[in-house]
Amino acid sequence: MDGRMSFTCLCLLFQLILTVGFGRSAEQREAPSTTFGLRTVRRNYVEGKQRRSSFKMAIFADLHFGENAWTRWGPHQDVKSIKVMSTVLDHEIPDFVVYLGDVITANNVAVGNASLYWDQALSPTRERGIPWATVFGNHDDAPFEWPLEWFSSRGIPHTSCNLLNSSVSGGFHRAVFVSLLGKSGGTPRMELMKNEIENNTLSHSRNGPKELWPSISNYALQVSSSQDPNTAVALLYFLDSGGGSYPKVISRAQAQWFKHKSQELNPNSSVPEIIFWHVPNKALQRVAPKCQIHKPCVGSINKERVDSQEAEMGIMKILVKRSSVKAVFVGHNHGLDWCCPHEKLWLCFARHTGYGGYGHWARGARILEITEQPLSLKSWIRMECGHVHSEVLLSS
Repeated sequence: MDGRMSFTCLCLLFQLILTVGFGRSAEQREAPSTTFGLRTVRRNYVEGKQRRSSFKMAIFADLHFGENAWTRWGPHQDVKSIKVMSTVLDHEIPDFVVYLGDVITANNVAVGNASLYWDQALSPTRERGIPWATVFGNHDDAPFEWPLEWFSSRGIPHTSCNLLNSSVSGGFHRAVFVSLLGKSGGTPRMELMKNEIENNTLSHSRNGPKELWPSISNYALQVSSSQDPNTAVALLYFLDSGGGSYPKVISRAQAQWFKHKSQELNPNSSVPEIIFWHVPNKALQRVAPKCQIHKPCVGSINKERVDSQEAEMGIMKILVKRSSVKAVFVGHNHGLDWCCPHEKLWLCFARHTGYGGYGHWARGARILEITEQPLSLKSWIRMECGHVHSEVLLSS
């Protein structure tokens, strides 16, 4: 039995921690304290010829599906992005996948429902039976931008465009353009999340508390012990860093939500906490390597300046005061893949996964593995070619 079949037989138990919004049933929507947990998995480790329990995550950042769908280039990029994800998933066989924002490039999507492209981006993970969670980036619900070439002598393309088939067979089907006259924005965050949750039993994404609107995708998940599902091994927090339909920022309300939620779930700070959002904040600007990457930072590319959120509203002050917070993972900058220490935690960029978006750097994905007994948090980057590099221990 191969690793993928073994995974499907493990019957993972998922546990959502305090979310509000669209669920799979009326009972779930009405139960904000519903909980479910991500279980660690027993694995063989060649080094010590022993079995340890671990939980492995693949982080896919900046896929940018749906760009230039009216050309041959755009759909071809999406096919290449699917190949990157497939390679990573087949090499690593993770227990979970995090989609770290900019799943689509909504400002370039000229169809009425951008969830068509969102669904394409999820397909490699879904087809392998791997559960996932998503968090929004600044391009996911950005307003449509009219291409200048549509106003040249060639004019606006015909009323249909090539859209990648949801079967991901490499074929295409025809999709009618939405009427864009008067269109002020892309598919809203709430609708994208609703469509994902209602149509995918493997999705563990959530809207988050309604009072944090327009911010969506603020929620927490628990990784539980393989020995005892009631014992937390780690807590994962997802925060919407804005952009697109509203400013790039983690609000003070979100910061306070995290403060109260983390104190509720982890009052003694005894359980490691890992944070995911898309747009880096100004703390990553401060720790960024000046030129080449040197210790204590770990990584392989440092090709651009950090493009940060528009303002700091208190989240970092809260994070650095919690000894249990071990790492923050962000995307957004395609030319950065380093991890650098800040106070007592690590600030890490994921690796640009998709062929959409800017930059010609090789594609890949950041991997995060949580191991029990002894507890450790380790990360590395798996490239499209299969090469592994930039391993870093985050629990030291």
